[in-house]
Amino acid sequence: MNCLFCKIIAGDIPSNKVYEDETVYAFRDIAPQAPTHILVVPKAHIADCNGVTAENSGVVAHIFEVIPQIAKAEGLETGYRVVSNCGEDAGQTVQHLHFHILGGKKLAIEMA
Repeated sequence: MNCLFCKIIAGDIPSNKVYEDETVYAFRDIAPQAPTHILVVPKAHIADCNGVTAENSGVVAHIFEVIPQIAKAEGLETGYRVVSNCGEDAGQTVQHLHFHILGGKKLAIEMA
């Protein structure tokens, strides 16, 4: 597979890992949009939110159990944002489901 995130998960491309377990890998974004910008990805390749099914939705539930743990470890006590882009028009540049954890400052509310 020619997926950037699959290559990062496999260790073929280096990353700044912040969390890993049997189903989830999390690492710092190389072009951060906030002081803390972490990507949380399932190890199993799921292209985007449209690829979530009854068979794999447990992985997504697990990601949302892990996100607060990562946020706490990163010191995001006053809040953080979780974002997932689905499709090219939404700004998804890597076709592997991922969730951005953004925090470390007061974030703007308006949509771009």
